[in-house]
Amino acid sequence: MWRFWLKCFGIILIFFVGVMFGLQKASSGLVNMRGYEDPELNAAVSVEHEEGVVTADILGEDLGSHDLEEKKKKLEELKAFNAFSNVGKKITNGIQQGVTKIIEWAVPE
Repeated sequence: MWRFWLKCFGIILIFFVGVMFGLQKASSGLVNMRGYEDPELNAAVSVEHEEGVVTADILGEDLGSHDLEEKKKKLEELKAFNAFSNVGKKITNGIQQGVTKIIEWAVPE
């Protein structure tokens, strides 16, 4: 089973890299076709090194560590209070206790 998932993950990774490579080639092909650099035309993937800091852009969106930290905080807030989860747990506990009482009443020991 693990080999199956490993193969699936590998194939998906290969396809993703292929799509990113294709987008980059299409972008450079558009620049070659026009003959000049268009400031509105962004590269699919760009990596910049400035003063030891590496920043990456994928499809024009910045991927930085601060974005990951903000997402992590949002996830922690969602885990701290999820109303639907709490309501679901209460309903499940109520149903379980109700079914237990009915079984105890219907089938005395």
